[in-house]
Amino acid sequence: MLNALLMIVSAALIVLSLLQSGKSDGISGAFTGSGGLNLFANTKERGSEKVISNLTLILGIVFFALVILIRIV
Repeated sequence: MLNALLMIVSAALIVLSLLQSGKSDGISGAFTGSGGLNLFANTKERGSEKVISNLTLILGIVFFALVILIRIV
């Protein structure tokens, strides 16, 4: 039962992470260094981006909890 739930959560987590829009310049920016590393940029997510981001965070926490729960049981 828990293993099946873990598989469903992990598949949903993969799909949600693939649906998120890229926030970087891509692979060319990684090699050339253009744009810099902007960890503390003040960018707000709005609308569907915020919903997808929050669902990804929630599913990540659920995934972590399920893995620990399966390991204990």
